[in-house]
Amino acid sequence: MSRLRIACNDHPGVDDVDVRMMERAIELARVAAANGEIPVGAVVYRGEEILGEAANNRERCCDPTGHAEMVALREAGSRLGSWRLADCSMAVTLEPCPMCAGALVNARLKRLVFGAFDPKAGACTSLFDIPGDRRLNHRVEMIGGVEEARCAELLKAFFRRRRAEKRQAG
Repeated sequence: MSRLRIACNDHPGVDDVDVRMMERAIELARVAAANGEIPVGAVVYRGEEILGEAANNRERCCDPTGHAEMVALREAGSRLGSWRLADCSMAVTLEPCPMCAGALVNARLKRLVFGAFDPKAGACTSLFDIPGDRRLNHRVEMIGGVEEARCAELLKAFFRRRRAEKRQAG
């Protein structure tokens, strides 16, 4: 059974810090979009302290692991001097993919707060439940749907614009 909780308008299980961190992740997603990247932003935090944050940078860095979650985890680990992020949370605008969900488990992350669900590549309940898989040695508490409409709209607008540009060019 998945440990996912869906956050409604009143954000059950989500506090003011989580909402502020999601706001920051949304800002980072906008930066990604402005740079031609898929608009995803992620923030790793402990209490009110931001330990790592990133926007997608796969295109700019020519790095297949340049997902916002991966970059933010690396930054947080470097800042803490440890790969173990057991007392940390992450806010991310899009449900993590299998690579990122696996990294969350391997980092021993405590909590994941995400915005939009990803029916095509989501690995936190949409297609897979990697962070909640009882066969693994660690499970991550997950809360999905925080600021879902805003996060989803960033993605929809990005892909609408990309399709329009392709039509104009072609």
